[in-house]
Amino acid sequence: MTARIDARFAALKAQSRTALVTFTTAGDPDYDTALALLKALPAAGADIVELGMPFSDPMADGPAIQASSQRALKSGQTMKKTLQMVREFREGDKDTPLVLMGYYNPIYVYPVDDFLDHCVAAGVDGLIVVDVPPEADEELCLPALEAGLSFIRLATPTTDAKRLPAVLKNTSGFLYYVSIAGITGTRSPDPGEVHAAVARIKQATDLPVMVGFGVSTPEQARAIATGADGVVVGSALVKALEASLDAEGKAGPETVGKVTQLVENLAEGLAMDEPAAAK
Repeated sequence: MTARIDARFAALKAQSRTALVTFTTAGDPDYDTALALLKALPAAGADIVELGMPFSDPMADGPAIQASSQRALKSGQTMKKTLQMVREFREGDKDTPLVLMGYYNPIYVYPVDDFLDHCVAAGVDGLIVVDVPPEADEELCLPALEAGLSFIRLATPTTDAKRLPAVLKNTSGFLYYVSIAGITGTRSPDPGEVHAAVARIKQATDLPVMVGFGVSTPEQARAIATGADGVVVGSALVKALEASLDAEGKAGPETVGKVTQLVENLAEGLAMDEPAAAK
C-alpha cells in the first residue's frame, strides 16, 4: 500500500540515503527464476522493487526490456501468475515496497476492478502504467487510489510547466522522472540536465522524485542521485540476466547471482555518495 512506500522513504530520509529502485520482468526467463530473483533483490540493496507486467507491445521500452517481455510470455507468464509471484514474495518480505509497471491493455482485459482487488490482496503497493494519461484518470488512476494503491506517474524532459500540474494532480508514492527522451536503455542521461529538471519539479511537489531510463552503472547512479531522491535501474539488470542465459534462452545456476551482483554494486555506489541534500 501507499503506507509501505511512504514508510520506506521516511526511513531513507532519516538515514540520509537515496533510494535504489530495481526493475525486473515477471516471468523472465521463467517463473521460478524470476521469483528467486525478486526475492533476492532487497537483500542485494534494492529499496523498492518494480516488477514488469509482460506485454506483447511494450512501446516505451527499449530492445532489452522488449526481449524480456517476449521471453516471459513465451515461458507462459500471465497477469495471474504475476500477481501470484507478488503473493509469494510477500510471504517472506512484508516491508519492501513493490510496484507493478507496464501497460493498460493487460489490466483492461483482466478487468480493472478484479485487477485492483487482486493487487491489494497480493500485496502490491503501487502501479506505473505508462500509457494512461492524466486525461483518463477515471479509467484506472482514481479507482487505484480508492483501492489504496499508489499511482505513480512519469514526467519527462518535455513535461513543461503547463503540463506538470496535470501530471502531479493524482500522483502518489513518488514521481518517476524519465531522464532522457525516447525509449529505455538506449542512451545515458546528463546529470546536470537531470538535476535541473528535478529541482524544477520539486518546486511543485513534495513527492520523492526517482530518476530512471539510461542509468546502468554505479558511477551513473551516484552522479544522478546527488540531485534526486533515488534512481531506477532496469535495462542494465535485464541485460545482465539475458547475458547469463544459455543458447536456448534458459537460466543457469549463475543467473540470479549475476543480476544481484550488479544490484549490490549499484547500492555500494550510492552508499559512497555524500548524504543527499535535504529533500
